[in-house]
Amino acid sequence: MEGLGNDFVVIDTVRQAVPLTPERVRLLADRRRGIGCDQVLVLAPASHLGADFRYRIFNADGTEVEHCGNGIRCLARFVQEEGLSTAPRLRIETKGRVTEVEVLPSGQVSVDMGRPELEPSRIPFQAPSREARYRLHTSQGEIQIGAVSMGNPHAVLLVDDTDTAPVATLGPEIQRSLRFPAGANVGFMQVVDRGRVRLRVFERGVGETPACGTGACAAVVAGRLWDRLDPKVTVELPGGELVINWRGGDRPVWMMGPARTVFRGEIDLK
Repeated sequence: MEGLGNDFVVIDTVRQAVPLTPERVRLLADRRRGIGCDQVLVLAPASHLGADFRYRIFNADGTEVEHCGNGIRCLARFVQEEGLSTAPRLRIETKGRVTEVEVLPSGQVSVDMGRPELEPSRIPFQAPSREARYRLHTSQGEIQIGAVSMGNPHAVLLVDDTDTAPVATLGPEIQRSLRFPAGANVGFMQVVDRGRVRLRVFERGVGETPACGTGACAAVVAGRLWDRLDPKVTVELPGGELVINWRGGDRPVWMMGPARTVFRGEIDLK
């Protein structure tokens, strides 16, 4: 499945047992020897009271991560298309939270991405106190970033032009910064106007991807804290557009975007 070009292998473990190891995840994600994807999504029975399903997210390198905005939209479509639920609105358990997802008649999927976490110790990010901007020393000089968790940690920095932003060099350097103990997804954001931004994201365990749902949410949160953006923002990513809505404070971030099944198949993992 794919959401704005961010592609996934989705595995149903509600109706079958599929033991996954990091090695098997890497095989599935391999674009030459496996199926090929940015991430592997595993659908499972819910373990949290009030949730309909649970899902786990594995990066192409075999590491498990906390959340994926594009992935959860695809998962909601998968549940419907596979006949696992006919309800348009689902509560899907991820690592550490339950997320409400609605498949709209248009085919777009709306997701309650939850309240952004801005307290440094809970992102996690090393800083003495919470700030809208933090100074970070890099090999390319001192920069300013926003630090946000959307269930996974993000660094957001403003650039004049995403086309020429140093994503390939500065992205992995910030991602590995010791100030992010769990690593970080790094967003390079160009503000077009108060209702539109352009964004490129370097993801942990994957590299640059065509789109990142949690990254789009984090970028809008940072832009709102910097008083650069309105509550409703269209985020233009290399793979397409997402609409993000955040009214600030303790309110949740809402994301709306597409999800599509590309093909179904079988693979022997022995």
